[in-house]
Amino acid sequence: MSAQAPSAAVERTAIKKVSVRLVPFVALMFFVNYLDRTAVSFAEPNGMGQDLALTAAQFGFASGIFFLGYIVLEVPSNMALHRFGARRWLARIMVTWGIVSLLFTWVSSSEQLYTLRFLLGVAEAGFFPGAILFLSQWVPSRHRTKILGLFYLAQPLTTVFGAPLAGWLIGRHGLFGLEGWRVMFLFVSLPAIILGVVAWFYLIDKPADAKWLTPAERDWLTAELAAENAQKTGHESTHAKGDLKKAFTSARVWILAAVYFGFVYGLYALAFFLPTIINGFQDQYDTTFSVMDKAWITAIPYLPAAIVLFFWTRHATRHGTRTWHVAGPAVVGGVSIPLALYMGSPTATVAVITVTACAIFAALPVFWSVPSRFLTGAAAAAGIALINTAGNVAGFASSYITGWLKDWTGAYYVPLYLVGFFMLLSAALMILLAVRHRTDEPAPAAEHQAKEAIG
Repeated sequence: MSAQAPSAAVERTAIKKVSVRLVPFVALMFFVNYLDRTAVSFAEPNGMGQDLALTAAQFGFASGIFFLGYIVLEVPSNMALHRFGARRWLARIMVTWGIVSLLFTWVSSSEQLYTLRFLLGVAEAGFFPGAILFLSQWVPSRHRTKILGLFYLAQPLTTVFGAPLAGWLIGRHGLFGLEGWRVMFLFVSLPAIILGVVAWFYLIDKPADAKWLTPAERDWLTAELAAENAQKTGHESTHAKGDLKKAFTSARVWILAAVYFGFVYGLYALAFFLPTIINGFQDQYDTTFSVMDKAWITAIPYLPAAIVLFFWTRHATRHGTRTWHVAGPAVVGGVSIPLALYMGSPTATVAVITVTACAIFAALPVFWSVPSRFLTGAAAAAGIALINTAGNVAGFASSYITGWLKDWTGAYYVPLYLVGFFMLLSAALMILLAVRHRTDEPAPAAEHQAKEAIG
């Protein structure tokens, strides 16, 4: 151990302060971001689909075109964040997407819906990879799985709390003379604008500027991150001096992009169509649900998913992230999602879908700890954005293809089999990547330090 190495106490307090001061706020931003992004899934079966005369394919296209707008500006947006700083750029993103989201309150045709969904993607471009990059720049790699796991909790919890909230807002039909689904869009959009303004004053770009850290904590974080970046830059498989060309031509980056494609394909197939599938239970099983009933049923898979996510990432942090932390859940999700088609009741169907949701959310934060092992600086900004771009391609593909196949075949059998295929493909590619780059497994010493730091 070098003379500059801090005590375990300094490490613990520094990581704890980052976890308490930054992660909840960025997670809250993600919560609002994901709620705005998926609000259309609650609106469609509760009046919007009928009012705008949408087919399943049209709804799928409206859901998916968001990702085309996101893709157009994702990499440039993340490069701008790297240049101008997370505080300014994430705040800008939130305010602009909040304004666009607010306009959904007055949408009156499918064409307007397509346009606003595309613009929402443009406005949100770079938020998620920017948040991942921002948090990754605050903690050493051995703590990133834990930090990203805490951040990622916002995504399943968005549905746990957001679905009942959306149902309650939709139940306020007639407020301000608006249909219930329009009331929902109005009130889920305003928090983004407010949080964007707060973020401008609250976020800090790097540990060296954090006055809420002690000098010893600032020095330790700064030195640890600098040493880690220097090691990555000097490694033969890394992207020396932030070489963007190498980030875009790296086989590892593209394989990770393909792995992420499979997970996100499944994530958004569930996110956008689960409320519609639940709405269909009424005819399929000859039962009736109120708007709030459907909202609570939609939320059911996501609470266990949040719990599994927490303990899975904690295990990965304590014992070191391994290939099976990502590939294992991919296999479980790939096998379970088609099984949901053969259940004989709403309860059994939702139970199997819950297993799929747990698998997807367990793997995602662990997955995002992998790119930062070999990317740094501008290459990290570009590489992470490129991987997330593949996810956005999957978001568009899963939304449109699921709706189109449902219209073509009259059921969700083929669409959900396709989800299973892509998740199994993700597992296979993750194993392939591990075989090719075994040297990236965490060292035992790093595992021991992480165990001590998280208690």
